[in-house]
Order: sequence, then structure tokens, then C-alpha cells
Amino acid sequence: MMEPLSLSGRVAVVTGAGRGIGAATAKLFARAGAQVALLDKVGGGATHTAEEIGVAGGEALDFAVDVTDAFAMERTLDRVVEEWGRLDILLNNAGVVRDARLEDVADEDWDLTLDVNLKGAMVSARAAVPHMLARGRGRILSASSVVARDGNFGQSAYAASKAGILGLTRAWARELGPRGITANAVAPGFIDTEVVKGVPAEVVQRIVGATAAGRMGRAEEVASVYLFLASDLAGFMNGAVVGVDGGMLL
Repeated sequence: MMEPLSLSGRVAVVTGAGRGIGAATAKLFARAGAQVALLDKVGGGATHTAEEIGVAGGEALDFAVDVTDAFAMERTLDRVVEEWGRLDILLNNAGVVRDARLEDVADEDWDLTLDVNLKGAMVSARAAVPHMLARGRGRILSASSVVARDGNFGQSAYAASKAGILGLTRAWARELGPRGITANAVAPGFIDTEVVKGVPAEVVQRIVGATAAGRMGRAEEVASVYLFLASDLAGFMNGAVVGVDGGMLL
């Protein structure tokens, strides 16, 4: 019988795997025994992460692919299945942030944010589901955010895209649950990743001060929740949104 948090024999695809939470999750999945395909639009980061996984004794492939390109995503996931024979887990982690006050939101920034964060999740899931249905089981995990519930100053596009993820997750849970595929989302709070480095110090202090834990989260702490949701222990979780925010939304 498989150990509850083992992903041995499973194949996982992680989008936006070049850095931050995506890279941390890909490494953790590999340590749990999964074969991991790392996808990123700019291939360098994913390649580096795949190399790290290989050095640690894991098995990983990396692909430079745009998650909004339906044909490219279908081809990429076909290649993953050709290589490893199956696809069990999809993590929709690819995302962009383009902050601006409402009156300053540029159409191109709005379109990019919704395309990558929301359309990219749909395109990736649509390409993955046939492979999961072939085995009668699968896990679709998607990155939402605390801003999906509470919003955030200057993040109209980002908040809309992350709220949309919740709608997709619940629709997929109802549609795919009876066919053996679960869909769940994770809503991180303020996580110490590369994205935060450009945030003014006073903003960081304000957000950390509003967090019950009194600190930022770590990418590995979000990754551990994804690991649980991908494992057999989470078999009865479907359509859930798990907050990893240190108490921001108390």
C-alpha cells in the first residue's frame, strides 16, 4: 500500500516552475517520489530547478512553453505522457502581477494578467484532463490568493484573475469529481519570494503587521500544502480552497 504522502509512481506537471512557489513545489513533489515536468515561459529557471532535482536523485524534465498557447500546451503534455506513460497531477502555478490603481490600469496589463493567470489555468487543465481521464483519476491544483477574497490596493487585474481561479476550481470539482479527478485551490498570503523583493519596505511591514503569524510565509510552506492535496490523504477534498496566509484573513 502506498504511503499517504508518497507520490511514488505519479507524474506531476508544474507550471511557472522556474522560481518561487513553483520551484519549491516541484522539488518537494520529486522528493516525494514523483516524476516532475517543469514548465515555464522562460526556460532558464525551470532548467536550473530540473537540474537540482536530478542532482538530488529525482527525475525531472523542463519545457519552455507559454501556458496561454493551447497547441503548445497540448503538445507539451503529450510529450510528458510519451516519456513517462501517464499524467496524474497538474499544478496551475504560472502567474504574473501588474499592479496599478484602477484609473491607471493599462489594457495590455489587464489582458496579460487574465490571460496568464486565468486562461492559462484553463488551457493547462483542458490539455491535462484527457490524460487523467484515461486512468480514471487525477489531481488539479491551482494557485489562487488571499486577494481573491479581500482584494488589495492596486490589484484589480490580479484580484480578478485569482477570484476567477476559485470559480474554475469549483466548476471543475463538480464536473470532474464523478470521473475520479479532484480540483482544489491554494490561497497563499504574503510569501517571501522574488516577487516581494520589489515591494516597498513600508508595505511589507504593514502586511506582516496585519498577519497573525507576524512574518511572511516561505515557499516551502505553500509547497507542503500542495503535496498534501496531491497525496492520497486528500482523496475526499474536492472544490476546496486552502488558505496559507499566516492568519491574514482571520
